[in-house]
Formats: sequence, C-alpha cells, structure tokens
Amino acid sequence: MLMMFLALPFLLVSFAWGVRSLPGSFGDSDLVVRSQLPTAPRGFIPRSYAVLPDELVHLTIALPQNNISGLHAALFEVSNPDSSNYGRHLSKEEVERLVAPPPESVRAVTEWLNTNGVSPTGASASGDTIHVQVPTVQANALFGANFTMYMHESTNSTMLRTLSYAIPRQLQDHISYVYPTTQFIPPTRRAMSRSTQGRAWRNRRDLELSSSCDDTITPDCLQAMYSIPAVPATAPNNSLYVTGFGGQVASADDVQQFLSQLRPDIKHGSFKTVSVDGSKLDDSKGTDEADFDIEYSVGLATGVPTTLLTSAKKSRGIILEDLMDMTNFLLAQDELPLVVSTSYLFTEADVGKELAESLCNSYAQLGARGTSVIFASGDCGVAGGFLGDPAECDGKSFVPTFPSTCPFVTSVGATKGINPAVAASFTSGGFSNFFPRPSYQNTAVQTYLNRSALGDGHSGRYNATGRAYPDVSVHGVDYLYNLGGKFSSAYGTSTSTPTFASIIALLNDRLLSAGKPPLGFLNPLLYSRGVAAFTDVTAGSNPGCGTEGFPADVGWDPVTGLGTPDFEKLLDVVTGTRNARNAQNGAIRTMDTGFALLFCAWTLGSALFLDY
Repeated sequence: MLMMFLALPFLLVSFAWGVRSLPGSFGDSDLVVRSQLPTAPRGFIPRSYAVLPDELVHLTIALPQNNISGLHAALFEVSNPDSSNYGRHLSKEEVERLVAPPPESVRAVTEWLNTNGVSPTGASASGDTIHVQVPTVQANALFGANFTMYMHESTNSTMLRTLSYAIPRQLQDHISYVYPTTQFIPPTRRAMSRSTQGRAWRNRRDLELSSSCDDTITPDCLQAMYSIPAVPATAPNNSLYVTGFGGQVASADDVQQFLSQLRPDIKHGSFKTVSVDGSKLDDSKGTDEADFDIEYSVGLATGVPTTLLTSAKKSRGIILEDLMDMTNFLLAQDELPLVVSTSYLFTEADVGKELAESLCNSYAQLGARGTSVIFASGDCGVAGGFLGDPAECDGKSFVPTFPSTCPFVTSVGATKGINPAVAASFTSGGFSNFFPRPSYQNTAVQTYLNRSALGDGHSGRYNATGRAYPDVSVHGVDYLYNLGGKFSSAYGTSTSTPTFASIIALLNDRLLSAGKPPLGFLNPLLYSRGVAAFTDVTAGSNPGCGTEGFPADVGWDPVTGLGTPDFEKLLDVVTGTRNARNAQNGAIRTMDTGFALLFCAWTLGSALFLDY
C-alpha cells in the first residue's frame, strides 16, 4: 500500500491548489480523536523550545483499500503449491486495482484538502496514500493536534510528533490513518553485532581459520553446511536486493578484497547500488552493515545480479521512514526484484497496529507480484527488540518483532554449532499480537503448542493464536567479513538472513533457467512440501523477559522455525512441485478442450557482546 511519491491519480490531478493560511473548515466539535497517548513513550522527551509555526511537517494520509481481502486471496492462490495458479503472479496493474481506494474516499479527502488550501505533494500509484506538506500550525488545526519536537534521550534523535490527532467526523470512513502523528519509533534495530574488533587483512593462510568452521564462518563453510552450489548462476533475469538504512553503503573495494580472500573462484563479484531518492551516494568508504550484506550475498548467490537498495540520508537513529520509503520505491517499479533481504526490525508495539497492517499489506503486494520478502527475526530472544534493558519486560508479556510477524514475509532465525546445530539463544521468536495465525502454519504451530515441553510457565505472556515466527533458521554466529581492509566476526539473525536469501536466489536461478516462474511468497510452500528440505533443530531456547523463553522441539518451534535449509533438497522440492503442477495444468487444459472450462539485538553503532 505504501508507495513512493508519483504523479497523482486522475482524481487528484484535477485540483491545482496553493497553500493558504486558514484553519480547518470543520470546527473542533467536528473532529473525532483517532489516536491518543497519555504520555510520550519511554525514552522520548519533549524539547523545551516551541516549534516554529511555519516549520513544515510532512504527512501521509492513508485511505482505505478497496479490496484487501481480494489481494490476500490472490496472493495465496499464486503461492499455494496445490493451486492450479501456483506461480502465476499478478502484474503491477492487477495489484494496484485491488488496493486502490474507493472513489468516494478519494473525492472526500481531496475536497477537504482543497477547502483548506492544501496541495498534495504526491500520491501512491494506486491512490491509496496522499502526501502533504504543511506548516505545523496548519497541521495542528487540521488534525486537532499539538505537534511538538521530541528528542530520544539515548541517541539525541529529534522528531515532530503529537500525543493525539483527530480527523473530521465526515471523513471517519475515508481516512485509515495519518503518519507521522502518534507513532514514536525508537532507534534503529539492526539484527547484527560485531563480536571481535577488526584485524588487518593478510593472505588467506594467515587468517588462521578453523579447519572445521567451528570458530569462523566463511562462504565455503556455509556452502558445505547447506549444500549451496558454487557454480555461477546464469539466468539474466534473476535479481537479489539487500536493503540498507540511514545512508548505509558498501565499498566495492571491500567486497572485492573479501572475495579474493574467501571466494577466489569469483573473478568479478560486482553489485549495484540504488538510492531510493535518486541521490548520489559516496561509496568510497563502506559501512559495516552494508559491507556484510553485500559480501555474503555476492559471496553465496554466485552470479546472481545483486543490488544494495539504500537511502542517501544519514540515519538519525529513527529509520522507520527508510523502511517505508524502500517499500514505496519497490511497489512503484514496473519490474520487481525477485528476492528482498532486510535485517532491520522493530517491535509490534513500536509501530502500532494500523501502520503494521499497512506495511504488511505492502508485502502482500510484493509477494503477489512474485517477490520473496525476507526479514531477520531479531536478537533479544522473547524480549524481541526491546529498547534498553531486555530485563525490563520481566513479568510482562513477551515482545514480538515486526515485520517478522507479518504473515506475508519469511522470518529467519539463527542457530549456532555444526552437526548438530542448536538454537542461538539470542534469536527472537514467538507469536504476534496483531496478526492471526495464517492457515499455512496451523498444523505445525498447533502441534508445537500441544506438546508438554512448553508447559504452562508462559501462560498469559504470548498470544497462542497469533502468527508464529520465525519460519526458518540459518547459522548466525562467527561470520567473518571485511570492512576497510580489516576483518571482524559478526553474529545475529541479520547474518542468517542474507544467507537464506541467497539460497532462495539460487533456487530462482534454476527455475528461471528452466523457463519457470520465480518462487515469490515462500511460506505456503515451506510449511507444506518444503518441510522435508529442512534439518530440524531440537535443542536450545530463546531466553528473555526473565524466562528461559520458548524451547526448541521436534518440528516447527518459535526459536528455529522449521529448521535449517538444504539447497539440494529444496531444489528437489521446487522442481518437483513445478513439474507436478505443470503436468496437472496440462491435464486440466486437455480436459477443458474435450469437455468444459475449468499467496535485540538492536544496535546503535557499537559492538554488542552476548553469551550465545
């Protein structure tokens, strides 16, 4: 739903407004409170100085989507391996028709803006979001708000927010939410930390790597662990995107040095960098997060065209806008990447239900068009991405992370150890408080909940009927990566995530080379025919909130999901599924001709050490 600023839809284009300084056309009595907070969330402090009346606030007004249930149905139809439409992904235009707002909503909101002298600065391609830029004094009048500058005490990040906002009574059915208003998003949570300081690069022999990969993980270790092929991909229409927030950039020199040491068989490991706002990026010096993601994406998804999708603006620690901008950017493209890997996260409570549902529906749009959307589960166990001391949720409910709880993405947890692998204790997992459990995971999740191993020690601390996560896991400790000619060891579910995304990109290569469609939304396949392609992880737990968290167990569990992947087994599953479906479709077509017609660790730039 959340798409980049484009030319306005026809109902908006007909208006040519200027901004006039006048209050809202409705009196205060006509405004109905839509969202209200008693105080600012912990860590946010109002600044003592007053906001200038002419200081601009950029707002997104979300309109109701016309047929969101139709979008969900279409997504599952093209993503269910038992469907005759499996793999027949929707076009951009088909998806936009499903999420376009009712004409009466567009008309009502645009007339209201026109009456108040507000000219939209942009809108989504489908028209379901309208963007405006107004002085704070006018924003306060329009929405019955009190926009104030707040500072986050641990990062000094500042943002304009209000503790409440309202919308005209006549627009209650025509506006879904307004952002940013009462959404206080804490600092960046990147699910990766450095566990050793950098050392100068020497030659590979001098790296003193463990012969068994027990101490240091490199691309060849992962290839051996998960049967990942080293042979280059060949499909030219394949693509893998990794996202970087807050001005993250990858250095081509760092990536090439990493490959020359650890993947010397790759002669030219190139990648592209795309800025969502089109700004030129200074990539002369890489940043650790982007360097890591690109090094392991290029180093594992051999030959797959790889792109870093980032933004030119430097992070202030508040990066939800980056996530929204990148989602908007992708949805506006005529051709989408086939796999998108993201290792940033929030808690559900941080984002709020309305905005979480909106973003989640955006991922449904991407999936319906054939993109596999993959997120890290988080690094604070059942404490999720809890801001500050995870112990502060002691005695309280567990903290689910977002976007992992969205049922239309694939969530990746972390393991440690080799033969056998066990759950990494930092890996986040659990159950959503916002999204109900999707049907594709009913059997797997209910089987886990019925087991006595869980006991009743966590009663009341999680929503057993919510979407459960993670879906899968990959080794997530001791990854070696290069930054500025020095190497460090990293861990976290964000090390696991690009690894799993690379496996999916290589599976897509095999499918595309055979003339088949890409995998798209993965979960209905993974929880059905894909289960046999994962190695079950049955030991470990994810402590947090003063508890031992959830225990790993036989089958799916909220620590390691379905387990760790095996590329060759997954290849058998996806090629077998395609062949079986093609044969069935052929039989149906033949029948038709003869008879009838017939989808925590959060970090702030410093190293974090965990006992994993």
